[in-house]
Amino acid sequence: MMRQTHAGVTSDLDPAPESKRLVGTIAELWRYPVKSMLGGTVSETTVTESGVLGDRAWALRDQRTGRIVSAKRVPDLLRFRVTYDVEPTLESAGLVRIETPDGDMIYAGQDNASERISGILCRQVRLENFARPDEKAGIDRDTVFSDVPVSQMKPHWTPETMPDYFQLKSGTFLEIGAVFLLASGSVEHLRGLQGGTALIDRRRFRPNLYIDTGLTSGRFVEDDWLGRNLTTGDSVVLGEFAPTLWCVGSTLAQEELPRDPSILRAIARGHQGCLGVYGSVVSGGLVRVGDPVVLTGPS
Repeated sequence: MMRQTHAGVTSDLDPAPESKRLVGTIAELWRYPVKSMLGGTVSETTVTESGVLGDRAWALRDQRTGRIVSAKRVPDLLRFRVTYDVEPTLESAGLVRIETPDGDMIYAGQDNASERISGILCRQVRLENFARPDEKAGIDRDTVFSDVPVSQMKPHWTPETMPDYFQLKSGTFLEIGAVFLLASGSVEHLRGLQGGTALIDRRRFRPNLYIDTGLTSGRFVEDDWLGRNLTTGDSVVLGEFAPTLWCVGSTLAQEELPRDPSILRAIARGHQGCLGVYGSVVSGGLVRVGDPVVLTGPS
């Protein structure tokens, strides 16, 4: 995933009147304690200015390149599952448990955690929970967009001029935005555009907030949110939304979902490669599954 911005138009006219509209409810809240590994759902979570509490708190650093390791380049990361044995709080980082592909358990912070993960991945990595100001996730130029031509995803890039990394949000292991939101209606719309032969599942896109907006929208729902805010939970306000440009990550195998390049082809063909939106946290607080989600801003 990475951010794709759209140009806006301003005028000297009076701003449009504010409006409010219920767009759905929180269907699922997802958290991924280690970047690019499988995470899980929670019934409620605290959202801070930095995002969902405990999300992408850890990441693997490639000891050879110094860059953050991503499933874009190392798909085997999606064979690990991570959860919290002790929940994080605003004062404490909690305790992260990593289940390996063989079912063994590794605890983040234990002395041999990096060594054990390195052995499984057959590359030297270090498990870290402190992000630098200028983090980059390494990519493979030849595979990052699967079999979709680079120019179709980013018109100003060529295979030769595109960077060999994705820039991460400063001082974090997050991809551009603090939170990633996905509407159920958009997933259903993509399923129709693809033709119904692929297992298109919200898990492929790793949302933080998966919002039930109904299943028959006939459009990419998040387009309506650009330039406006969403409110949910205990006065949580999310805004500054930007369409999310997808990559090979949406096609990779995980759990029972097989590898399927047709998914990214459908996103590229139907919506210029974008699905869901990154957003900023304007106002934090507690969010629960079932909370209403209200769109606010100029109508």
